[in-house]
Parts: sequence; C-alpha cells; structure tokens
Amino acid sequence: MLARLLRLLLLFELFAYLAGGVLLVKFSGWSPGGAILLMIFLALAWRAGVILKSYVLAFAHRSRVPGEQRLGIRRGLLEGLREVGAFVALTGVQPFEWMIPRRDAPSKPAADQVPLLLIHGYCCNRGFWWWLKPRLEARGRSVATLTLEPLFGNIDGYAEQVARRVEALCRETGAEKVMLVGHSMGGLASRAYLRRYGEVRVAGLVTLGTPHRGSVLARYGLGRNSRQMEPGSAWLRELELSPLLVPCIAYYSTGDNLVRPAGAMLAGAENRPLPAVDHLAMSISPLVLEALLAATSA
Repeated sequence: MLARLLRLLLLFELFAYLAGGVLLVKFSGWSPGGAILLMIFLALAWRAGVILKSYVLAFAHRSRVPGEQRLGIRRGLLEGLREVGAFVALTGVQPFEWMIPRRDAPSKPAADQVPLLLIHGYCCNRGFWWWLKPRLEARGRSVATLTLEPLFGNIDGYAEQVARRVEALCRETGAEKVMLVGHSMGGLASRAYLRRYGEVRVAGLVTLGTPHRGSVLARYGLGRNSRQMEPGSAWLRELELSPLLVPCIAYYSTGDNLVRPAGAMLAGAENRPLPAVDHLAMSISPLVLEALLAATSA
C-alpha cells in the first residue's frame, strides 16, 4: 500500500516539475539547465522542510539531556543534514521496496548465530533497511525483512504478520529461533507479537528508537497506530503490563527528533544510548550497524 502511494506521489511530483520546467523555459526565458537545477532544489527543499518541522516540534517537547550526550552546534547541524539525507533516500527507495533491498533469501546462519528479522516503523516499509540489510549480511548475519500492512492499522494486527514471517524464516533457515530487530513502531509490533505468541521462537529483541513510553509527535500522525503511540494511551498502558519474556536491548537517542520527550527506553531492558543519531538517520548510520552487530553477536 505505502509503496503504491509513494509511486503515485513521485509520479505527480515529476509531472509537476516537468510542467513547471517547460513553462519556465518556454515563457520565462530560463535555460533548460537552470530549470532542472531549480526543480532539483525544490525537490530537496520540501523534504528538508518536513525534517525541519520535526525538529521544531521536537524542540517544543524537549527534555533535559545529560551533559555528556549533548551535541554542539556543528555536530547538531551535521546530524540534521544526515537526517535530511536519510529522508531523501527513503522517499526514493521505499516506492520500489520490492527491488531494494532484494527479495529476502536469508542464508543459513552460522552455528553460533540466529537469523535476524528486521521490522520497520510507522509510515515505512521493508525498503527502510536498504542500507543496513546488505551490510549486516556482509558481516555474516542471516537477515530477513517484512512490510507491515495496512499503513495506518492496529499495532496488535501486525503481530500476526510478524508471526507468519517468523515461522517462514525458521523454515527457510532451519533455525529454531530468530532475533527480532524493530525500528520505532517496529519495536512495539515485536512486543505485541511476544504478548500474543510468546517467546518460543524468539531468542531476543533489539529496538531502535522505539517509543516504548510513547511520543507526543504521534498526535500529529494518522491512523489507529498513531493513537496507540501517544504517551499514556490505553494501548501502551496495557502493553506495559506484559512481561518482556526475552532479553531486550533498547537503543535510544537523546537527539531523536520524532520520539519526544525521550521515550525510547524500556523498563526491564538493557538501555543503551545512541547520542548522535536522529530517527530516520538510524537507517544509514554506521554507529547503528556496529550497535546491531554487537547486540546480535553470540
């Protein structure tokens, strides 16, 4: 669903740029090269504007940051550019998620490893893992992904999809258990799966920027899943009553521009900081790659 919607939006955007460029060249005396540069600038500008809005909202709902985790202005700007770059990449990759990353063909894991199931977050699909997945595989991990549907559905409804993919991954690799890795809402979908189906097929859980305590920015989102991720929601309160069942490492970032106030830590988990990584930039972060390798090592 998301991929189709994004392809339509890209098609509309390209048509608008083409029409605007033709009008500039034909009636305003612009050179074709100048018109193309303007269209590229506009394409980047609106994407940067979306990220800037998230920072404005994050600042409005900021919380105290420990001194050792604070970023200077220069580092903060660099991380902001990385977040914009991640968003630009995702708007180009996710419409074609069936190609990038390639269709899952997880290898048999090494004797001391379990396969990883990567679960994306809100308003994303399996294309979110386009950068991390091949690099995890290059480092010897057996990796699979899935796309959660519908786009604005009930997080509890995603648990069944996770269950089907877990069982399929075990059949494909011969493994008895898998490691769940969830970014953002994907971590909540993983916990919903554990609540319903238990830990018999799961060796552990790793979450990346998951709003375990909710995020006030969820109030600006659409769908039932957004309402469930609001701080203090009935769904989060009920989930909090469920035991973790498996070892869990929760990575959180005090610079996260979408999970505010800082809510990616989880009681009962090993909470580890990612001090210089913003929310979408986790998809292209070497720091996150190394963190996942460390968290999923035997």
